[in-house]
Amino acid sequence: MPATQDSNATAPSPYKISDRLYELCQSPESVSSLVAADPSLTPGEAWKKLFGHHVPDGFSKEDIRRIGKGALEPEESERAKACGKWGPQEPGELFLRMYHDALCTLDDDLGCGMVSPSLMGSCGTMPLTILSVIPDIVRHMSNLIVRAEKEVYLATNFWQNGVASKYITNAIRELSRRAGARGTTVIVKIIYDRGSPKQLLDPHHGVPESEYTGSAVGLPARDEIPHVDLQVTNYHKPLLGTFHAKYMIVDRRVAVVQSNNIQDNDNVEMMVEVQGPIVDSLYDMALLSWHRKLEPPLPMIHSPAAGDGSRYGGVTADWKSSGKADNRQEVLGRRQAGEGTDHVEGLAKLTLDGDDSGSGNHQGQDDHGSSETSLPEHTSEDPHYDASLAGEIQRVQASLRPEAGESRTQAVSRHLNHTTNTGFAGDAPPCSPDDEMTPYIAHPPHEPAPMALVCRSPYGPPTHSSVANPQNAAWLSALRNAREGVFIQSPTLNAAPLVPAIIEACERGVDVFCYVCLGYNDAGELLPMQGGHNEAIAHKLHTTLSPTARPRLHWFWYVAKDQTRPLVASTKRRSCHVKLLIADGRVGVVGNGNQDTQSWMHSQEVNILVDSPVVCGAWEDALRRNQNTHLYGAVDPVDGVWRDGGGKEAEGATGVDAGRLSWFKGVVGAVKRVQGTGGF
Repeated sequence: MPATQDSNATAPSPYKISDRLYELCQSPESVSSLVAADPSLTPGEAWKKLFGHHVPDGFSKEDIRRIGKGALEPEESERAKACGKWGPQEPGELFLRMYHDALCTLDDDLGCGMVSPSLMGSCGTMPLTILSVIPDIVRHMSNLIVRAEKEVYLATNFWQNGVASKYITNAIRELSRRAGARGTTVIVKIIYDRGSPKQLLDPHHGVPESEYTGSAVGLPARDEIPHVDLQVTNYHKPLLGTFHAKYMIVDRRVAVVQSNNIQDNDNVEMMVEVQGPIVDSLYDMALLSWHRKLEPPLPMIHSPAAGDGSRYGGVTADWKSSGKADNRQEVLGRRQAGEGTDHVEGLAKLTLDGDDSGSGNHQGQDDHGSSETSLPEHTSEDPHYDASLAGEIQRVQASLRPEAGESRTQAVSRHLNHTTNTGFAGDAPPCSPDDEMTPYIAHPPHEPAPMALVCRSPYGPPTHSSVANPQNAAWLSALRNAREGVFIQSPTLNAAPLVPAIIEACERGVDVFCYVCLGYNDAGELLPMQGGHNEAIAHKLHTTLSPTARPRLHWFWYVAKDQTRPLVASTKRRSCHVKLLIADGRVGVVGNGNQDTQSWMHSQEVNILVDSPVVCGAWEDALRRNQNTHLYGAVDPVDGVWRDGGGKEAEGATGVDAGRLSWFKGVVGAVKRVQGTGGF
């Protein structure tokens, strides 16, 4: 039987959309439109001109801890619906409630949402999700970069010169070569957060060429990319206001939002690609993050995605033009009917049958007629760019085929080891064909779905005052209004408002699934005011819940696809950095934000709220296929501790009690974060 809403549901929600906020949401004005109309303005100046006179509505930021409680009156629900441009599909009840609660935080501080109010609620399509290691994600980024015609805007928290960054820098060089062949120049903006004393005076520090071409970052010099105009910003809001955002926008037609930084590590990560009007929302947010003068201006500032009826070369377009959409539905139907279709073979069939798009190699030529097994892997040392998303999927899936003498598990281990763990073996038994690892998840063609940006702005002071923002409100509202279940995957989970909300959800009959990484950033989370390490939270939740509610909490430690037990993150063998929430199997929040104190209280985060049971169902399917967490990661339902069949706890785990010197470990963890070697 579905759970009821929060116990206070009989009373109406105290949160209302003010008349002023309602008008701003319906206004045609935004930072991006004003900068387009007056290129002399910086995005920061445009924000002040549009919204600098906004008067806060007066509710306390602490009230966010009660967001999502109480019933939403029909009139207020209709008011929320009118505050978005949802496209052809009506938003569902749960999505609309989460959006309403997120929107209400803007009345206290318009800037906390990091987007013009008129662009917060939107719609779009999602052709692709990637759930895999960092090389697979930067492979796709590199392909999008070389296809750019006008501009690229890339944002990441930490940029580290290495294998991952080389995919990007190689692509920038190839982009310059292609632009030169066309007789054009492409504008590229890159923004990251590498701590600098200069940010004490100017949080948006313009990075000179001499700095960004150095050994720490390794971007190409101007004379290496004559047909690319590159501008770099280093952004951090002292002390704790980390720029934790990770996304890229290409030609204002396609955007990706991801969990990973541009660095080499053992993490499994998640990326989504979106197209349509939601790209304009991300574009507006990107301008606000840049803040300073765009030199030179972005050429697509006058060309919104919402005004372009074409589709930007994704799998959706490929399938519609080649008849693959019907084929995909046939394959999906067979899988749902339990006929045991090999998912990898099915995916290959969907992307290969009738596809004559070819695959561009590192010289920008086409590889026609190659079979899947003969496709060379696209690497940082030997780039092979593809002309279409279908070609990318074909090439990546080919890399997971067992080589001579390899088992399927060994092929997966090779893929997961990539840069950092060459030769590390897995011990997982063979999986069924339906559960084969598929890094690239191509979504069925679909009409634009309701989407919204639920972000948070950076907050520097070392206090917990900055809790009211769209990101936090959406997460809390999901837990308080879901009727069946909430799934959360995060490397860390300890935020003070979140833990009691999980308890409340379980107590009212909602199943809460938490996939968390054992030992992830334990040292940093042990600092005072950081919330505590993951094992302590798991134990606290299980021992606090009532006996009747405890079975509704399903806590798992992340287990990699080739493993049969959780490996502590400090071993740097198999970690997970995915950030995802799914409520009732139809509403998702995906993006940058962790479920920890830093992401809830300080960092700038970018997340997309999406209303689509098709997309959320595909995510749930991929989460099962691309990890073994559900098979081997469950903790003891009484005390929240993982033990193997012999009763032994995970090797190297901190344990529930971190000990008297936990604060010292926290200081060490903080230093590692600044150096770029800790978890973030």
